[in-house]
Amino acid sequence: MDELPPHPFLTLKFQGILIRVVCVVYSILVYFPWDVQSFDNDIRRHACPSVLDGQVSSLNGPASEAVEIDKRFWSGSGIGTNKEMVENLQSYGVVRSKKVSEVMESVDRAFFVPDGVPPYVDTPLPIGYNATISAPHMHATCLQLLEKHLQPGMRALDVGSGTGYLTACFALMVGPEGRAVGVEHIPELVASSIKNIEKSAAAPLLKKGSLSVHVGDGRQGWAECAPYDAIHVGAAAAEIPPALIDQLKPGGRMVIPVGNIFQDLKVVDKDTDGSINIHDETSVRYVPLTSREAQLGDN
Repeated sequence: MDELPPHPFLTLKFQGILIRVVCVVYSILVYFPWDVQSFDNDIRRHACPSVLDGQVSSLNGPASEAVEIDKRFWSGSGIGTNKEMVENLQSYGVVRSKKVSEVMESVDRAFFVPDGVPPYVDTPLPIGYNATISAPHMHATCLQLLEKHLQPGMRALDVGSGTGYLTACFALMVGPEGRAVGVEHIPELVASSIKNIEKSAAAPLLKKGSLSVHVGDGRQGWAECAPYDAIHVGAAAAEIPPALIDQLKPGGRMVIPVGNIFQDLKVVDKDTDGSINIHDETSVRYVPLTSREAQLGDN
């Protein structure tokens, strides 16, 4: 009988160290005069390479996050349905609650990924405009971290909402009496995300108005519906935007990747007295939270 793979989160600290080492080596190579164009282009497209299998991801776009634990788990190979994807995440302890498993089973990821791409493989996928949809394990991780702040009637903000997947999940969790808001600064992605949501289980909430997606600079949040019990940021900020802290409700929680080359997924809790507590959850690699012009490379 084959030995079971290690629990994916038992070695996250070790994984984080390896990722940081790889990124440092990359940074050194970039500034040396020898020809590293092929390696450089791969890193720029895919963020950090895998630290376990010794090869760069095969995605044709920037990778959202780069903590790869076990190829047998994270690849999701052989998974053909949304339910199987969620069950796989449950079996490795990424999805731990009934509520998160229910919402991830209800919102079919296939409606939110580009056509022709295997929808249930556990990897980030490019969605155009130098943006990505995060890997399922990162969506599950963020939903677990925010679950207590996504109760019926609460308010949630999804910054960098992209395809609309996590915004739809938030909407189902807070229900028709709550409010889920997505903010994305690429108008084309906002338009396509609305179409994606209209095909999903969250469509009635979009029609009702308790779910909405807006064009805007996510670094400024969405003040119209603030304060929020839960805020999720889907791109890495150089520092936590003050506007998002301001729009977080006392007692609320924000999950945000922070950093440049070295990034950590930070959990920001605002106490009832307004004081802020921050802790690091794990090392990650996301595309940057930046302006529309910088993301698209506009002059």
